Amino acid sequence: MSVGILAHLLGKQPFRELAAKVEAFDFSYVQLALSKAISDVDSSLGKISPGLASEIGGAFADHRVRIAVLGCYASLIDLEEESYRHNVDRFKEHLRHARHFGAPIVATEVGKPADVSRIPEYWERLHRALEELVEEAERWGVTIGLEAAQGHLIDSPETMAQTLERFPSSCVGVVIDPCNLMNADNFARQDEVIQTAFDLLGPRIVSAHAKDLRRGANGELIETAAGLGELNYPLFWRLLEQHKPRGFVTLEAVTEEQCATAAQFVRDGRAVAAANATI
Repeated sequence: MSVGILAHLLGKQPFRELAAKVEAFDFSYVQLALSKAISDVDSSLGKISPGLASEIGGAFADHRVRIAVLGCYASLIDLEEESYRHNVDRFKEHLRHARHFGAPIVATEVGKPADVSRIPEYWERLHRALEELVEEAERWGVTIGLEAAQGHLIDSPETMAQTLERFPSSCVGVVIDPCNLMNADNFARQDEVIQTAFDLLGPRIVSAHAKDLRRGANGELIETAAGLGELNYPLFWRLLEQHKPRGFVTLEAVTEEQCATAAQFVRDGRAVAAANATI
Protein backbone atom coordinates (compact mmCIF):
# COMPACT_ATOMS: atom_id res chain seq x y z
CA MET A 1 0.00 0.00 0.00
CA SER A 2 1.24 3.47 -0.86
CA VAL A 3 1.84 6.42 1.42
CA GLY A 4 2.95 10.02 0.84
CA ILE A 5 4.00 13.02 2.90
CA LEU A 6 3.48 16.75 3.08
CA ALA A 7 6.68 17.72 1.28
CA HIS A 8 7.57 20.67 3.52
CA LEU A 9 7.87 18.35 6.52
CA LEU A 10 11.21 17.29 5.05
CA GLY A 11 12.42 20.91 5.11
CA LYS A 12 12.19 23.82 2.71
CA GLN A 13 14.92 23.38 0.07
CA PRO A 14 15.67 23.49 -3.68
CA PHE A 15 13.14 21.37 -5.51
CA ARG A 16 15.60 18.89 -7.00
CA GLU A 17 17.08 18.23 -3.57
CA LEU A 18 13.60 17.88 -2.12
CA ALA A 19 12.59 15.34 -4.76
CA ALA A 20 15.69 13.27 -4.03
CA LYS A 21 15.02 13.40 -0.30
CA VAL A 22 11.41 12.25 -0.73
CA GLU A 23 12.66 9.28 -2.76
CA ALA A 24 15.26 8.47 -0.10
CA PHE A 25 12.47 8.25 2.49
CA ASP A 26 10.60 5.86 0.16
CA PHE A 27 7.44 7.92 -0.24
CA SER A 28 5.42 7.33 -3.40
CA TYR A 29 3.95 10.83 -3.64
CA VAL A 30 3.73 14.21 -1.97
CA GLN A 31 1.32 16.98 -1.22
CA LEU A 32 3.35 19.94 -2.38
CA ALA A 33 2.74 23.45 -1.04
CA LEU A 34 5.15 25.42 -3.22
CA SER A 35 5.78 28.35 -0.90
CA LYS A 36 6.32 26.08 2.11
CA ALA A 37 8.50 23.42 0.50
CA ILE A 38 10.62 24.97 -2.26
CA SER A 39 13.36 27.51 -1.58
CA ASP A 40 14.78 28.18 -5.05
CA VAL A 41 11.60 29.19 -6.90
CA ASP A 42 9.39 32.26 -6.57
CA SER A 43 5.86 30.84 -6.64
CA SER A 44 4.04 34.06 -5.74
CA LEU A 45 1.00 35.13 -7.73
CA GLY A 46 1.78 35.53 -11.42
CA LYS A 47 5.09 33.63 -11.36
CA ILE A 48 3.94 30.07 -12.08
CA SER A 49 4.20 29.02 -15.72
CA PRO A 50 3.79 25.75 -17.64
CA GLY A 51 7.56 25.59 -18.00
CA LEU A 52 8.26 26.04 -14.30
CA ALA A 53 5.55 23.58 -13.34
CA SER A 54 6.85 21.00 -15.81
CA GLU A 55 10.40 21.39 -14.53
CA ILE A 56 9.36 20.84 -10.92
CA GLY A 57 7.02 17.99 -11.81
CA GLY A 58 9.72 16.42 -13.95
CA ALA A 59 12.26 16.57 -11.12
CA PHE A 60 9.92 14.61 -8.86
CA ALA A 61 9.10 12.15 -11.65
CA ASP A 62 12.82 11.54 -12.19
CA HIS A 63 12.89 10.28 -8.60
CA ARG A 64 9.75 8.16 -9.06
CA VAL A 65 7.68 10.48 -6.88
CA ARG A 66 4.28 11.79 -7.95
CA ILE A 67 2.85 15.15 -6.95
CA ALA A 68 -0.53 13.87 -5.83
CA VAL A 69 -1.82 17.18 -4.51
CA LEU A 70 -0.82 20.81 -4.79
CA GLY A 71 -1.43 22.55 -1.49
CA CYS A 72 -2.65 26.14 -1.87
CA TYR A 73 -3.52 27.12 1.66
CA ALA A 74 -5.16 30.52 1.44
CA SER A 75 -8.30 31.86 3.08
CA LEU A 76 -11.26 31.88 0.73
CA ILE A 77 -13.41 33.82 3.20
CA ASP A 78 -11.37 36.97 3.85
CA LEU A 79 -13.72 39.95 4.17
CA GLU A 80 -11.01 42.39 3.08
CA GLU A 81 -11.44 42.61 -0.68
CA GLU A 82 -7.79 42.90 -1.72
CA SER A 83 -6.70 39.87 0.32
CA TYR A 84 -9.71 37.89 -0.81
CA ARG A 85 -9.02 38.65 -4.47
CA HIS A 86 -5.35 37.75 -4.14
CA ASN A 87 -6.15 34.40 -2.53
CA VAL A 88 -8.79 33.43 -5.07
CA ASP A 89 -6.57 34.41 -7.99
CA ARG A 90 -3.65 32.45 -6.53
CA PHE A 91 -5.82 29.35 -6.18
CA LYS A 92 -6.99 29.76 -9.76
CA GLU A 93 -3.38 29.98 -10.90
CA HIS A 94 -2.65 26.66 -9.16
CA LEU A 95 -5.67 25.10 -10.88
CA ARG A 96 -4.52 26.30 -14.31
CA HIS A 97 -1.04 24.81 -13.92
CA ALA A 98 -1.75 21.70 -11.85
CA ARG A 99 -1.62 19.37 -14.85
CA HIS A 100 1.91 20.55 -15.68
CA PHE A 101 3.02 19.56 -12.18
CA GLY A 102 1.30 16.21 -12.75
CA ALA A 103 -1.12 16.94 -9.89
CA PRO A 104 -4.82 16.02 -10.21
CA ILE A 105 -5.86 17.91 -7.06
CA VAL A 106 -5.40 21.40 -5.61
CA ALA A 107 -6.29 21.44 -1.90
CA THR A 108 -7.03 23.92 0.83
CA GLU A 109 -8.73 24.52 4.16
CA VAL A 110 -11.15 27.37 3.55
CA GLY A 111 -10.17 29.83 6.27
CA LYS A 112 -10.87 30.83 9.87
CA PRO A 113 -13.58 33.40 10.63
CA ALA A 114 -12.06 36.30 12.55
CA ASP A 115 -15.39 37.63 13.81
CA VAL A 116 -18.02 35.04 14.76
CA SER A 117 -20.75 37.71 14.64
CA ARG A 118 -20.25 37.87 10.84
CA ILE A 119 -20.58 34.18 9.99
CA PRO A 120 -23.21 34.73 7.24
CA GLU A 121 -20.81 37.12 5.49
CA TYR A 122 -18.03 34.53 5.57
CA TRP A 123 -20.32 31.96 4.00
CA GLU A 124 -21.22 34.44 1.28
CA ARG A 125 -17.51 34.96 0.58
CA LEU A 126 -16.84 31.24 0.40
CA HIS A 127 -19.72 30.64 -1.97
CA ARG A 128 -18.58 33.51 -4.16
CA ALA A 129 -15.05 32.11 -4.24
CA LEU A 130 -16.17 28.57 -5.04
CA GLU A 131 -18.35 29.75 -7.89
CA GLU A 132 -15.20 31.10 -9.57
CA LEU A 133 -12.97 28.20 -8.57
CA VAL A 134 -15.37 25.49 -9.70
CA GLU A 135 -15.64 27.11 -13.12
CA GLU A 136 -11.82 27.23 -13.34
CA ALA A 137 -11.42 23.64 -12.14
CA GLU A 138 -13.93 22.37 -14.69
CA ARG A 139 -12.17 24.30 -17.44
CA TRP A 140 -8.83 22.61 -16.69
CA GLY A 141 -10.05 19.21 -15.54
CA VAL A 142 -8.60 19.53 -12.03
CA THR A 143 -10.19 18.64 -8.69
CA ILE A 144 -10.57 21.11 -5.83
CA GLY A 145 -9.85 19.29 -2.57
CA LEU A 146 -11.62 20.93 0.38
CA GLU A 147 -10.40 20.00 3.85
CA ALA A 148 -12.38 20.52 7.04
CA ALA A 149 -10.48 21.75 10.10
CA GLN A 150 -11.30 22.88 13.61
CA GLY A 151 -11.69 26.65 13.80
CA HIS A 152 -12.34 26.97 10.07
CA LEU A 153 -15.66 27.84 8.47
CA ILE A 154 -15.87 24.24 7.23
CA ASP A 155 -15.11 22.35 10.44
CA SER A 156 -17.24 19.19 10.42
CA PRO A 157 -18.73 16.51 8.18
CA GLU A 158 -22.01 18.41 8.26
CA THR A 159 -20.64 21.78 7.12
CA MET A 160 -18.61 20.03 4.42
CA ALA A 161 -21.70 18.16 3.23
CA GLN A 162 -23.67 21.41 3.03
CA THR A 163 -20.95 22.91 0.85
CA LEU A 164 -20.84 19.89 -1.45
CA GLU A 165 -24.61 19.99 -1.81
CA ARG A 166 -24.37 23.60 -2.98
CA PHE A 167 -21.49 22.74 -5.36
CA PRO A 168 -22.27 19.28 -6.78
CA SER A 169 -19.58 19.53 -9.49
CA SER A 170 -17.45 16.43 -9.91
CA CYS A 171 -14.48 18.80 -9.72
CA VAL A 172 -15.10 19.45 -6.00
CA GLY A 173 -13.88 16.76 -3.62
CA VAL A 174 -12.87 16.18 -0.02
CA VAL A 175 -9.47 15.79 1.59
CA ILE A 176 -10.40 13.82 4.69
CA ASP A 177 -8.37 14.14 7.86
CA PRO A 178 -10.16 12.41 10.74
CA CYS A 179 -8.14 14.32 13.33
CA ASN A 180 -9.33 17.64 11.89
CA LEU A 181 -12.90 16.61 12.69
CA MET A 182 -12.13 16.09 16.37
CA ASN A 183 -12.22 18.43 19.34
CA ALA A 184 -12.11 17.99 23.09
CA ASP A 185 -15.91 17.64 23.22
CA ASN A 186 -16.42 15.00 20.54
CA PHE A 187 -13.22 12.93 20.76
CA ALA A 188 -14.90 10.43 23.05
CA ARG A 189 -17.42 9.89 20.22
CA GLN A 190 -14.77 9.59 17.54
CA ASP A 191 -16.20 6.41 16.02
CA GLU A 192 -19.51 8.18 15.44
CA VAL A 193 -17.78 11.23 13.95
CA ILE A 194 -15.66 9.10 11.59
CA GLN A 195 -18.65 7.01 10.50
CA THR A 196 -20.73 10.14 9.88
CA ALA A 197 -17.93 11.62 7.77
CA PHE A 198 -17.90 8.62 5.47
CA ASP A 199 -21.69 8.39 5.36
CA LEU A 200 -21.94 12.03 4.25
CA LEU A 201 -18.76 12.46 2.24
CA GLY A 202 -17.55 9.03 1.14
CA PRO A 203 -18.23 9.32 -2.61
CA ARG A 204 -16.53 12.74 -2.77
CA ILE A 205 -13.27 11.85 -0.96
CA VAL A 206 -10.21 12.40 -3.17
CA SER A 207 -7.35 12.18 -0.67
CA ALA A 208 -6.67 11.56 3.02
CA HIS A 209 -4.27 12.81 5.68
CA ALA A 210 -2.83 10.66 8.44
CA LYS A 211 -1.77 12.02 11.79
CA ASP A 212 -2.94 11.16 15.32
CA LEU A 213 -4.34 12.67 18.51
CA ARG A 214 -3.82 11.94 22.17
CA ARG A 215 -5.27 13.50 25.28
CA GLY A 216 -3.03 15.77 27.33
CA ALA A 217 -2.95 16.04 31.11
CA ASN A 218 -5.74 18.62 31.11
CA GLY A 219 -7.91 16.85 28.56
CA GLU A 220 -6.67 18.88 25.59
CA LEU A 221 -5.97 17.16 22.28
CA ILE A 222 -2.35 16.97 21.18
CA GLU A 223 -1.30 16.16 17.62
CA THR A 224 1.27 13.46 17.06
CA ALA A 225 2.41 11.09 14.32
CA ALA A 226 0.03 8.44 13.01
CA GLY A 227 0.13 5.38 15.25
CA LEU A 228 1.26 7.24 18.38
CA GLY A 229 -2.13 8.44 19.54
CA GLU A 230 -5.65 7.29 20.32
CA LEU A 231 -7.45 7.59 16.98
CA ASN A 232 -9.38 4.48 15.95
CA TYR A 233 -7.34 3.89 12.82
CA PRO A 234 -8.66 0.35 12.18
CA LEU A 235 -12.11 1.90 11.71
CA PHE A 236 -10.76 4.70 9.55
CA TRP A 237 -8.75 2.33 7.32
CA ARG A 238 -11.72 -0.02 6.94
CA LEU A 239 -14.02 2.79 5.84
CA LEU A 240 -11.41 4.39 3.59
CA GLU A 241 -10.70 1.13 1.77
CA GLN A 242 -14.43 0.48 1.52
CA HIS A 243 -15.18 3.86 -0.04
CA LYS A 244 -11.92 4.79 -1.81
CA PRO A 245 -9.60 1.78 -2.12
CA ARG A 246 -5.94 2.57 -2.85
CA GLY A 247 -6.50 6.32 -2.60
CA PHE A 248 -3.86 8.85 -1.63
CA VAL A 249 -2.91 8.89 2.07
CA THR A 250 -0.44 11.58 3.10
CA LEU A 251 1.46 11.76 6.37
CA GLU A 252 1.14 14.88 8.47
CA ALA A 253 2.55 15.91 11.89
CA VAL A 254 5.69 13.77 11.62
CA THR A 255 9.36 14.51 12.20
CA GLU A 256 11.98 13.05 9.91
CA GLU A 257 12.86 10.57 12.65
CA GLN A 258 9.24 9.39 12.79
CA CYS A 259 8.72 9.05 9.05
CA ALA A 260 9.69 5.39 8.62
CA THR A 261 7.62 4.15 11.55
CA ALA A 262 4.57 6.24 10.67
CA ALA A 263 4.74 5.22 7.01
CA GLN A 264 4.89 1.54 7.96
CA PHE A 265 1.94 2.04 10.31
CA VAL A 266 -0.09 3.41 7.40
CA ARG A 267 1.00 0.68 4.97
CA ASP A 268 0.28 -2.13 7.42
CA GLY A 269 -3.10 -0.73 8.49
CA ARG A 270 -4.26 -0.18 4.94
CA ALA A 271 -3.08 -3.63 3.85
CA VAL A 272 -5.07 -5.32 6.63
CA ALA A 273 -8.17 -3.29 5.76
CA ALA A 274 -7.81 -4.05 2.06
CA ALA A 275 -7.35 -7.78 2.72
CA ASN A 276 -10.42 -7.89 4.94
CA ALA A 277 -12.44 -6.01 2.34
CA THR A 278 -11.85 -8.82 -0.17
CA ILE A 279 -12.97 -11.59 2.17
